[in-house]
Amino acid sequence: MSRFENIISGRSRGVIPLMLRGILRVLSWPWGLVMRLRNQLYAGGYLQIHRAPVPVVSVGNLTTGGTGKTPVTAFLCERLLQLGCHPGIISRGYRAHGPEGNDEKQVLRILVPDVAHEQHADRLVAVRRLFSEGGSVPGPDVIVMDDGLQHRRLHRELNLILVDATNPFGYGSVLPRGLLREPVSGLRRADLVLLTRCELVSEAELCALEREIERVAPLLRSRILRVTFAPGGLRAQDGRRTELAAIPGRRVFLMSGIGNPAAFQRTCELAGLQIVGSCWFADHHQFSGDELQRVRQMAREAGATAVVVTLKDLVKIPPGAGDFQALEISAALPRSSDLDLLDEHLRTLVGGCVSG
Repeated sequence: MSRFENIISGRSRGVIPLMLRGILRVLSWPWGLVMRLRNQLYAGGYLQIHRAPVPVVSVGNLTTGGTGKTPVTAFLCERLLQLGCHPGIISRGYRAHGPEGNDEKQVLRILVPDVAHEQHADRLVAVRRLFSEGGSVPGPDVIVMDDGLQHRRLHRELNLILVDATNPFGYGSVLPRGLLREPVSGLRRADLVLLTRCELVSEAELCALEREIERVAPLLRSRILRVTFAPGGLRAQDGRRTELAAIPGRRVFLMSGIGNPAAFQRTCELAGLQIVGSCWFADHHQFSGDELQRVRQMAREAGATAVVVTLKDLVKIPPGAGDFQALEISAALPRSSDLDLLDEHLRTLVGGCVSG
């Protein structure tokens, strides 16, 4: 956990952290007011909302950092493909470098290689690119907007909000006092809430979280789905895979530049990896050669046989940089009733393109 998170979470004790939390709380008031006003202006029709030529599914979250949007986006695209649709993805492209796009786009290219993906800070531009010459041919019949909750300019027919069960409300405050991008009342804009990383918390915690969401947004009763992230094999840079059955007991060193490294570590533990050390970087970090060399040295000194990263990290590591392997993660809805409800919403959304 970063020094900043130690402060806002309350783990850092003493007079100075207490004073800093007070300062951050005061600074968070203008942010919260601006976000409330912005949402009210959109809700009241004072700010224009544009429509895409096809239905839009938004995948978003209330907090900064990782809630698992990328594997959920891939999962949704796979479900839409199974329904006979031709989905396309749009996203902001935060910290994109060059024509390959950012790490999330490169990961989605691996997970759903047949799905067109356009990135732009203005999602309306990304939509136009999907349908323009050089875009996907033919154009998509449904769009999945990755990280779209706060991008209010584009109308969405289905609004999915992801809530990380391991840290659902970002320490209970908006930025910079907490990790909330907007007040928790934003849950009321959801059609469905997807609780992610449910495998990492207890049943009692999940039930309490569901009750809290229903208290904030009563209309979400029976519309809260549980999502787990199942570890798969280890993927090397050249595409070679080590199956999950061969992983238990393997001594590894962890490295990542993602929003929730603690959850990544717990997933590695569930996969049976023996973790001998770790090194965390900021979300979307671009690794330098010196940093990778330092991590390799730390791994050797700890007796690790490999450095394990996320797929988002692996795509940013140049070939030949060392034995870096990614733990593959896939999203799943373990409760059949949840999967049925999601499919029902998707069929309603894309009824015209469903085959059969």
